[in-house]
Amino acid sequence: MPDGIGSPPDPIEQAVRAVLGSMSGDLTVTEAALLAELEALGREVSRAKSEIAALQVEDITASHIPAATDELDAVVAHTATATNEILDACEVLEGLQPQLPAEAGAALSGAVTRIYEACSFQDITGQRISKVVNALKTIEARVAAVSSRFGSAAAAPASAEDAAPKTEGEALANGPQLPAAASSQAEIDRLLASFD
Repeated sequence: MPDGIGSPPDPIEQAVRAVLGSMSGDLTVTEAALLAELEALGREVSRAKSEIAALQVEDITASHIPAATDELDAVVAHTATATNEILDACEVLEGLQPQLPAEAGAALSGAVTRIYEACSFQDITGQRISKVVNALKTIEARVAAVSSRFGSAAAAPASAEDAAPKTEGEALANGPQLPAAASSQAEIDRLLASFD
């Protein structure tokens, strides 16, 4: 029962061959059932190995997971930047408090305190995103280990998502870009100027 990807026989196949080699004469019903189960198990293992080999794990480990972790890192960075802007604005408001009547100053102080408390989301968000990034890296390592153990298909078929061309709207609807991939303000200005 070769597994179809050029690796040496697996332990299940070797066990089936050993059982077959040790049998002499007619098989009992129990032995025949055991043999049939072992053969079915061997076929199932072979099929699973073929499916694993056909996965486009290179796309997962080289593109999808790193892109996901980059996007999550960008979320953390943008969240930190926005939080710092909010905190800076709160400091300005606190500086104005002594200039206000007592009642308005107290209301302003209460609102600023609530804003400070709400900004704790940034730390919690960063911690949770870090957990997701670590989980993605663990998945990436396990996928790479499975891939190296079972090999990968030389010419795996492309997924339907990769094969289908995108419409202009789909190509433009990518959401915020990472800083390295984003257009510069000068490029945007040139594009807008070209419409005149």
